[in-house]
Amino acid sequence: MLSDPLFIIAAIAALVVLGVLAVGIGGFAGGGAFNRKHGNRMMRWRIYAQFVAVALIMLFVYVRKGA
Repeated sequence: MLSDPLFIIAAIAALVVLGVLAVGIGGFAGGGAFNRKHGNRMMRWRIYAQFVAVALIMLFVYVRKGA
């Protein structure tokens, strides 16, 4: 499974979601100017990244099941 490029791309996409979520939660917890300026933007980026990650995971499952 680790040699499958689609699996690696899906795993990287999931890690990107985790990173964006961590930055968003960290900004929210810290409050201040960063949260006021970028809080909603970070959560929107998380939604977009999460959509891409889920689509890649579903594509991986579909391709692997068909093989």
